[in-house]
Amino acid sequence: MAGRRLGRRAVLAGAASLAPAIAFGQQPQGQPPQRRADPGGPPIVFVHGNGDSAPLWINNIWRFESNGFKRSLLFAIDFAYPNARSDDSKPQDNRSSTEDAMKDLAAYVAQVKKTTRQAKVALIASSRGGNTVRNYLKNGGGAASVSHAILCGTPNKGIVISDTMLVGSEFNGAAPFLKGLNAGADDLIPGVQMMAIRSDKNDKYSQPDARFVGAPGKPTGVSYDASELRGAKNVIIDGLDHRETAFHKLAFAAQYEFITGKPPATLFIANEPLPVLNGRVTGIASDGAYTNLPVTGAEVEIYDVDPHTGERKSPKPAHKKTTGADGLWGPFIGHSDASYEFVLTMQGQPITHTYRSPFLRGCDFVDLRPQPFGKGDDQAGAVVIMSRARGYFGVGRDKFSLDGKVPPGINDGVPGAASGKLAFDAAPRTVMAVFNTETIAARTWPVKDNHIVVAEFMN
Repeated sequence: MAGRRLGRRAVLAGAASLAPAIAFGQQPQGQPPQRRADPGGPPIVFVHGNGDSAPLWINNIWRFESNGFKRSLLFAIDFAYPNARSDDSKPQDNRSSTEDAMKDLAAYVAQVKKTTRQAKVALIASSRGGNTVRNYLKNGGGAASVSHAILCGTPNKGIVISDTMLVGSEFNGAAPFLKGLNAGADDLIPGVQMMAIRSDKNDKYSQPDARFVGAPGKPTGVSYDASELRGAKNVIIDGLDHRETAFHKLAFAAQYEFITGKPPATLFIANEPLPVLNGRVTGIASDGAYTNLPVTGAEVEIYDVDPHTGERKSPKPAHKKTTGADGLWGPFIGHSDASYEFVLTMQGQPITHTYRSPFLRGCDFVDLRPQPFGKGDDQAGAVVIMSRARGYFGVGRDKFSLDGKVPPGINDGVPGAASGKLAFDAAPRTVMAVFNTETIAARTWPVKDNHIVVAEFMN
């Protein structure tokens, strides 16, 4: 099937035909959330990408809920070792092979089917998660358990097709894994409805030039269509970056319509006045790789802060807990109009202060990770990082700043950086982080006392 290009106007027009008051954000203050009819459909399992975790799907899940999906039918897997091996055929500490990931997904789907008493699930995957989904469908017996598969920014043809770059990697179209998946006339799986969502030319991993794999000027062997699926429905959303093909509201609209057969009634996230929040503290392996394994003995404090200054409204935390074997830091009953500072203290890592946008709804996988110091951070009085987990910062595309400046290291052209940082004097002060319509006020904390600060955007 030929690729279908979805511009921002096209999605707006399709959704607005059902909901004239649509807007791209949260439910307006003072306006009660509308009760949405249950659209039906299978349970949905969200599958994260390389080095990622389940919390990246929070906004997608909230939007499915806001369109009538029951929370009990929405699931997100956390792979214990989310990073891929450098060479898929060679064991590597704290990394997973394609076989490891496939087995984990198969076990998770089986549990979801048992819990929901449903025969099939829909799978929505980001990036590497799509490799796992394809492997499960083609080689792991998954076709009998899956009704729909949506792959978002997945490098189906490879990030490169090369005998010299990423040798043996699951992301190399010339290596055994993708060669096996791509054998045959098309990429379809009988009995499974399949769709790929891709960017036009803005995906850093679907580029003719190898700049983003460390070899600028060298051809990758792939082009902008590297994440398409042969024979499937391919949706192109102009301007989105690699991560946004999964997590942007326009990507959600395409996902929802493919599964339910109709556009979403709204792209609003309907507020829950008193959202119940929970999640796990996860850690960092000895080699610096993130894992999704729970951490015991980590202390989590949550402070209600002034949204304009980041200053704590009370010296006493609104919530405090030391994690047990399950790593859980909650539950915590918050307010959907409140701004919070999460303070994570765990052995061997900096005390991480994370200032976040308000949580519009409840969620039980608000996982927390420590933020390691980077090179040269020990020379600063204080360090503040602005972070965007669900997309990259696009120079010229987005409005973003940290303390009124564009941090160094954020590249021009195709968006490729999800964070930026600045150093400050040790004296405490407020730092404003801005990304389009989101503004987060954070406070500096001294590096000499082992503190680091993150302003984390939700969009």
